Amino acid sequence: MARWWNAAAGELSRAVALSKPRASSSSSATISYHTIQAIPRDYTGSKIAARDRAQGRIPAVIFAQQFQELDPNESTISGDGSRISTTVSRKHLITTERKQIHSILKSVGPLFFCSTTFQLQIRAGAGSSHLLESGTVLPIKVHKDAETGKILNLVFAWANSGSELKVDVPIVFKGEDRCPGILKGGQLNRIRASLKYLCQAEHIPPKIEVDVSNLDIGDKILVHDIEIHPSLKLLNKNEKMPICKIVATESKSSESADKLCV
Repeated sequence: MARWWNAAAGELSRAVALSKPRASSSSSATISYHTIQAIPRDYTGSKIAARDRAQGRIPAVIFAQQFQELDPNESTISGDGSRISTTVSRKHLITTERKQIHSILKSVGPLFFCSTTFQLQIRAGAGSSHLLESGTVLPIKVHKDAETGKILNLVFAWANSGSELKVDVPIVFKGEDRCPGILKGGQLNRIRASLKYLCQAEHIPPKIEVDVSNLDIGDKILVHDIEIHPSLKLLNKNEKMPICKIVATESKSSESADKLCV
């Protein structure tokens, strides 16, 4: 067990996402008042997982993952001769408290759970005061039962200071009540629900806010209009990709056509 825990990531610091105006990544520090409590598990399997769930716990995995720099001595060569970075990944098995996870989801919101960092403490056992490991984590995946919607498993990544993680950041639109195009009878066409970035752990934005309050019919916001922290790297290289557009409704289009015919 000692060797297992020593393999976990070392010192872990809080991740802070910086805010920007207009279409921007929202600011949020690590949710320190939501410290996820966990205990280690030594075995896997459907029967063991079912037993954990029956006891009010959710099986989970933590990956210690680091995207390395393109070092000639550490990178590998792809088929076309270009250098690609390597990924170091190790997994640790834990269980978390179902009631606490549900409380966090209710507080933070399911949409932002996998783009928000949390403090996590791993203790020797349920109710134990002996702390084995602690640090900052990022939820990566929530596995649910397709029929009941109950959470079956969770996947986390250690959000080490200086490490980089792929994050699907949700987009939130605001200002629709003041949007000139919508007030004229148009509607907001939400083209993208999220954007995927390679983020430093310290600058993971829980959401991207897109202000549409100045858009008229026909106006749109593109990916390059979003102001984000300079360390964030867009994984889709098409920065001219539209995020949203104010479009005319059919009734408005018909009215315009009628006026042209008169």
